[in-house]
Amino acid sequence: MPEITVFTKDNCIQCKMTKKTLEQYGVTFKERNVSADESALAYLKEQGYQSVPVVMSKLFEPINGFRPDLLANLAQAM
Repeated sequence: MPEITVFTKDNCIQCKMTKKTLEQYGVTFKERNVSADESALAYLKEQGYQSVPVVMSKLFEPINGFRPDLLANLAQAM
C-alpha cells in the first residue's frame, strides 16, 4: 500500500475532517503537523502550498484542502 502523508496544523477543522474521512475509509496515513514540525512547513512551502491540509502520496496527485470527493477516489484506488 502506498504511503500517504497528511500535512496538518493545530486548530484546523479541514485537517480534522480530512483525517476523519481517511480513517472512515480505512486508509492509513502518516500525519505531519506544520505547527510543530518546521521541516514539514518548509517542505510544503517549497512545493508551493500556502494552506493545509495537504494529502500526498507518490502514486496520486496531491490533494489540497478538505476534498471528500478526491479522498473517496483515493480510498477506492487503494
